[in-house]
Amino acid sequence: MQIISIKFYLFTVLLFLTFNATSQSNDSDSFNCFSVLIGKEASIDGSVLLAHNEDDGGDRVVNWYKVPNQKHNSAIDSIQLKREHSIAQAKQTYAYLWLEIPELEFSDSYFNEQGLIIASDNCRSREDQAELTNGGIGYWLRRLMVERAKTAREAVELAGNIIETVGYASSGRTYSIADANETWMLSVVNGKHWVAQRVPDNHVAIIPNYYTITQVDLSDTANFLGSRDLITYAIERGWYNPKEGPFNFRKAYSNQKNLSHIGNKARLWVSINALSKKQYGIDDDFPFSFVPKKKIALQDVFKVLRNHYQGTENTFLDANYSGTPHMQKVMSVCSNTNQYGFVAQLRSWLPTPIGSVLWIAPRRPCSQAFIPIYSGILDVPKKLSVTNYKDALANHFTKIDDFEAYSKGHQYLYFDKSAKKVDSNYSKLIENYQKTLFEFENQLLLEQNNFEKNLQEKYHKNPKKAIKKLTKYSNKQLKKAIKNNK
Repeated sequence: MQIISIKFYLFTVLLFLTFNATSQSNDSDSFNCFSVLIGKEASIDGSVLLAHNEDDGGDRVVNWYKVPNQKHNSAIDSIQLKREHSIAQAKQTYAYLWLEIPELEFSDSYFNEQGLIIASDNCRSREDQAELTNGGIGYWLRRLMVERAKTAREAVELAGNIIETVGYASSGRTYSIADANETWMLSVVNGKHWVAQRVPDNHVAIIPNYYTITQVDLSDTANFLGSRDLITYAIERGWYNPKEGPFNFRKAYSNQKNLSHIGNKARLWVSINALSKKQYGIDDDFPFSFVPKKKIALQDVFKVLRNHYQGTENTFLDANYSGTPHMQKVMSVCSNTNQYGFVAQLRSWLPTPIGSVLWIAPRRPCSQAFIPIYSGILDVPKKLSVTNYKDALANHFTKIDDFEAYSKGHQYLYFDKSAKKVDSNYSKLIENYQKTLFEFENQLLLEQNNFEKNLQEKYHKNPKKAIKKLTKYSNKQLKKAIKNNK
């Protein structure tokens, strides 16, 4: 690793004075979220893994809902987008776990009964002449994917068709989409342009908050999908000159400030070097994906989501953490605005309700254990939401005037309070907190194999009873985690 130069250090300080890393509450901000996508041949057990830290500033709660299968009359029923356009409902939708952050348009995560997981990262584009039809789509894009798609590829194709029909009504974003066989990145641009790339099975791909897809070959439909005029449009706008070499989506379509911002580069740099065979300097041209130095286990990904640059030669941490590593001059992967972190473990050789599990650390990954929540669960503890899933959708964009009254009794607040307590004296408190959480987390990891083995036997004999046991187990671990934080 390179030793940081005085010039580069001064540059980071200047950027810190210019950008407040704690202000990340809406889609116009540059640094919302972080994701890691791992192919099935790159993991230690053959799982596809998708890891994500959800970043959103301000006072927040995360509502948890299990949305059941629903039937609709597609000739009558329609989805009214936040803007003007409406889309016909599907005749039947899949059931899914919904992690909702009220008021926000681009912050919810979804995990459906088919083992399809979707999260996203803000990636600002340079588009300033967006073509939209009746206002375009935003919030509903990932929800439609999880309601209607069985596989990651189906989700990408569905999203692409919607974007080309109504347009995408935000600067830009990359969706991380995975099933038990494949993982894809779908990068969308304000208007009607998009591109998706499949992560090779033996590779890892990491995304901070700029587009990471580089060279694109739309003739290779097994690995790339996208707008037909993706390259010609970039030429027309003066974003790409064929005489300068191969087309690079990242360079052509990205907001150029985001590409060079240290808040993006540093998180990508430290995470790639934690997992990659090849070690990179912070100013190197990072690849779309890479071969890991070893097969990756769940614990390896947990560690990435907990990273504050500790242990690096050119650390961005203040000498004494300034009280907490979450409020520093360069945003870290585990940051002040984390609302939760998760790693989806997707295994094709198991029945889907058992083989698809979401390991989630509510609020702050470095001070919370990752808890297993299976895709087949029937419900979640009631005190982890303020209402039912129907009312939650109807009122999602309603402004919360009194956060204290809205969130009263919400058990997510225990995790929030715990995170804030640790931050109040991080260097003194974190060791004991992590000792407790690692003991709990390691016990869950040790239990997993035997629990799932016994559950498979029951599932083959009586699926309904096995699903009830699965639900009971997941909710039991959630309740333990809540109790640990009271």
